[in-house]
Amino acid sequence: MAEKLTCRLAVLVSGNGTNLQAIIDSIAAGEINAVITCVISNQPNAFAMQRARQHGIPTVIHENIGFADRRAYDAATVEILRSHQVNLVVLAGFMRILSDVMVDAFPHAIMNIHPALLPAFQGLHAQRQALDYGVRFSGCTVHFVDGGTDTGPIILQAVVPVDQDDTEETLSHKIQHEEHRLFPTAVKLFAEGRLQVTGRSVRILP
Repeated sequence: MAEKLTCRLAVLVSGNGTNLQAIIDSIAAGEINAVITCVISNQPNAFAMQRARQHGIPTVIHENIGFADRRAYDAATVEILRSHQVNLVVLAGFMRILSDVMVDAFPHAIMNIHPALLPAFQGLHAQRQALDYGVRFSGCTVHFVDGGTDTGPIILQAVVPVDQDDTEETLSHKIQHEEHRLFPTAVKLFAEGRLQVTGRSVRILP
């Protein structure tokens, strides 16, 4: 039997990088047959970059300035990703909306995690939206990125209860705990070739 190829990831970040850390830890534990080829940030001072450097992962500072528009920025991003021979792009708190240039370059190979049970509460401040709406359950969703905002095919979801005394901060903490479990699981499924996209649905193969 031919040996399965190691999946080559790039992780795009803008902030603290706790989901990045969860993926790093899962790879280090041998749970995912993958290597992070680079971590790219549009924010030079993002703590996620320090996390990457501590693990010897190459980092690329790719700031927003100096580009005519989002498509020009994304075209430059695609070149960086291709130079690292990336199979899967992971958005781990990357605070930019991708253009068609990125999405078309990596069809069904860009993953994002959103702190809500999509399709509910898309966009920013999803935890606040959930609390304002008065839901009893919220959670997080890993999905492939398409041309919309948080509208791509859903891969995995996790549910958390919303308590009456929850604040945006406490709900975020509960959801983030599930994110750190869910995101590495989705990456593992991709690396094993077990995600089959048909239209808007994702089937998990045995």
